[in-house]
Amino acid sequence: MTPRELDGSSAGGQFLRTALALSVLANEPVRLEGVRGDRPTPGLGHQHLAVLETMAAIADADVSGAELGRETIAFDPGLDGTGHGSEEPARSRLEGGEYAVDIGTAGSVTLLCNAVLPLATVLESPLSVTVTGGTDVAWSPPLDYLRYVTLPLLRRFGIQAACEVDRRGFYPDGGGTVTLRLAPSRLESIDLVKRGSLEGLRLYSTESASLADRDVASRQADGALERLNREPGLEPTERCETTAASPSPGSAMVLRVDHGTGVAGFTALGERGKPAERVGEDAADATTRFLEGVAPVDRHMADQLLVFLALAGGRVRVPAVTDHVETRCELLEAFGVEVGLERDGETAVVSVVSPLDRLG
Repeated sequence: MTPRELDGSSAGGQFLRTALALSVLANEPVRLEGVRGDRPTPGLGHQHLAVLETMAAIADADVSGAELGRETIAFDPGLDGTGHGSEEPARSRLEGGEYAVDIGTAGSVTLLCNAVLPLATVLESPLSVTVTGGTDVAWSPPLDYLRYVTLPLLRRFGIQAACEVDRRGFYPDGGGTVTLRLAPSRLESIDLVKRGSLEGLRLYSTESASLADRDVASRQADGALERLNREPGLEPTERCETTAASPSPGSAMVLRVDHGTGVAGFTALGERGKPAERVGEDAADATTRFLEGVAPVDRHMADQLLVFLALAGGRVRVPAVTDHVETRCELLEAFGVEVGLERDGETAVVSVVSPLDRLG
């Protein structure tokens, strides 16, 4: 089968992760050029190589270019009934199993998990992936965002997934270990256009054990709540403070807003020299901006949901048409998914009427 040609020269790692997931889901080979072409250091980094190798192992794919720094890769899923190079791929399903991957740096565990999550829709048997790396690091969702925002929202639409945490991993050493467990799932059509009434606020504040004597987790939560006191109806329904073993000192804050149609999440990470209270305030400020709008999902969830929208069809109102949203829509269209984008002031409604024909 002729590979689908894709150009990532104006995109980052999310283009690679989404392309690999779509390749498996559609049971089609792809050839990616210009991998992470718009980054200061283009090509495969440690975490991107880990995603590629993990997806290749799960899908029994033939791969070329799986080397650090490579900007061109080829990926051909080896699913039952396909046969590498076959011109007529047969409809098939994806076997589960148990896999382990060590990113080798503080590369993002959560981004790797996000790449694997859509595969739940085509599994024949349970799949577990144990990942070692950075659980709470810059430029990616903190672990508690995955656990308490992403997975609960996807469960509403039929994804059966759970996340088990063995150890947290902060920058620069990483060393966190998480196991993502997926069961065969039937995804329902997604309808997230209107935000329901506000139902509550949940706080998840984490500190490494090395910061416990400074009460960092508690101070982060206090900072967030003090900033949010001016918002009526935002009394916390849950406050969870965690002290976690980790090779590196670090902290993370996640605020979750519950409303009638779903959940939204807002995050901040601790930094050297940054007061813990300020970390909580940053997450609170993002929450306030969300509440001033009308979209039912936050900016990060907006582009994460688009792959699932392509699989099940439906509509999602996004708070803004970010570069990630635009790039992901273009990638879905490259796989033959007709994507509608209707702008409405600052927000936009992304829709899919004819979902992706999965696995051939």
